[in-house]
Parts: sequence; C-alpha cells; structure tokens
Amino acid sequence: MHIDEWLQAVPPGWLYVAVALVIGFESLGIPLPGEIVLVSAAILSAKGVVSPVWVGVCASAGAIVGDSAGYAIGRKGGRPLFTRLGRRFPKHFGDRHVAKAEAYFQRFGMWAVFVGRFIALLRILAGPLAGALRMPYWKFVVANVLGGIVWAGGTTAVVFYLGLVAEKWLKGFSWVGLVVAVLFGIGTTLYLKRRAALALDERDLEGVVRGPVDV
Repeated sequence: MHIDEWLQAVPPGWLYVAVALVIGFESLGIPLPGEIVLVSAAILSAKGVVSPVWVGVCASAGAIVGDSAGYAIGRKGGRPLFTRLGRRFPKHFGDRHVAKAEAYFQRFGMWAVFVGRFIALLRILAGPLAGALRMPYWKFVVANVLGGIVWAGGTTAVVFYLGLVAEKWLKGFSWVGLVVAVLFGIGTTLYLKRRAALALDERDLEGVVRGPVDV
C-alpha cells in the first residue's frame, strides 16, 4: 500500500497526528519519509479530505519538536553517537554523509539548520548534529522554528494551491474536450449531409441532361 493510500484510509483527526509524528521522528534523526507524507497530506487537503491549515500546523509542530529533541540527543551523545548510528544506518549516517553535513554546518552555521529542512540528508541530521557540534541553543531555536514553519507551511500551501489549480484545469479541460467533440461531431455530420446532397443533385442533373432512358 502506497503512502497516499494509507493516509486516505486514516480518519482526518489521526491523519494530522500521523503527519506530526512521521515528520517529528524524521527530524529526530530516524530515517522516515517525512516529506512524502507531508506532500501526500497536502494533496488530500486540495481534494477537501483534510484541512490544509491543520496539515501545515501539525507538520510545523512535528518538525520543530523533532529537531529540538534531536538537538538534545546530539548534545548529550556527542560525536560517538554518529559513530554508533553509522554502523547501524550506514546509508544515512555513514562517515561520508556525516562529514558532508558537518561541512555545511561549519560553513553556514545556523543557516545550515534552516536550509537543511529542505534537504533530505540534512533534514535527518540537522538537529542531532547541531547538538553534537555544540551550536548555541538560541541560534538553533531561531533557525529551527523558522525553517520548520517555512518548510512545512510553505510546502503545504504550494501543493494545496497547485492541486486546486490542477483540478480546475482538468475540469476545464474536460469541458473543453466535450465541447470540441460535440462541435466536431456536428461539423462532420453537416459536412457529410452536404456532400450527400451535392451527390444527389449531381446525379439528378446528370439524369436531366441525358433525358429519359429507353427501356
């Protein structure tokens, strides 16, 4: 079962909880498809299944709380934490991935937390790595809150409005297609009737020119 099918089977109230939990655990440092869940929920909001406002609010809350918990874990566990995680999840916490994320942090500081919300790898590593690198908490909080709101709220808004536009366009296209089909059918019918009438007129004219046929 695909994620969107699974979300459609969940009651709206629990869907909000699922969005917050999946994004929260992903931000905590657990490899989960948070962005896919967010986009799927936003698409459902465009269909009227759930509220886009609550999808955005729950996604933002999950992102902010999850990143904060990840920061606390990273600050307590330090660099050895990533060594243990790398052995268990080499695809996400391998030495190369951690080194690349650390380079971003050293170069961009708190902007790495903000921008990291939009990048799959940094979205998982941002909180724990910021804590392990002892980033000042106030800097982390500012970047975390702004990044969580902009990413979750912005993604929900964009997908929601694109869904509405796409739905209207498809509906309009279906009507246009119907009108074109009807006009084409009418035009074809009139053309064939005209051709048939002309053929009859030509045959009648030919009979008049030739005169009556001897039996």
